[in-house]
Amino acid sequence: MIIRILLLFFCFTFVFGISQNKKEKTLLSQVSKLDSMMQNNDSKVLDLFSDDVSFGHSNGWIQNKEDFKKDFESGKVKYQSVKQTDLKEFKIKNKFANIRRIIAVKGLYKNEIFEMKLSVLEFWIRQKRIWKLWSRQSVSLK
Repeated sequence: MIIRILLLFFCFTFVFGISQNKKEKTLLSQVSKLDSMMQNNDSKVLDLFSDDVSFGHSNGWIQNKEDFKKDFESGKVKYQSVKQTDLKEFKIKNKFANIRRIIAVKGLYKNEIFEMKLSVLEFWIRQKRIWKLWSRQSVSLK
């Protein structure tokens, strides 16, 4: 009886660990895809966002999906480089995840060059088995 209980516990732990690991890998893949698509100014990046996504930028701007789409597609902001330099926190609970990371960003804003290091807090939500960015807040690091 004790052996059965231990075996069931081991199986549950092993299967849960694999499932969690798969969720983590899938989410990290989405985060990497986000950076790559931003860097390449690929409008398909919008597919990674939930419909009610909210962006809080380091300059105080707050944008929803339509605001972001308009600025992104108009070329108001063009990214040249988006690189993650550090992953500070990574937590998943049920269908929600939060990620704290540091990114280095280079690009053009209204044809003016900018370069900054940002601390970013992202909230992701799993919708129909796909991780979507739900909220993102960035703060400029000096």
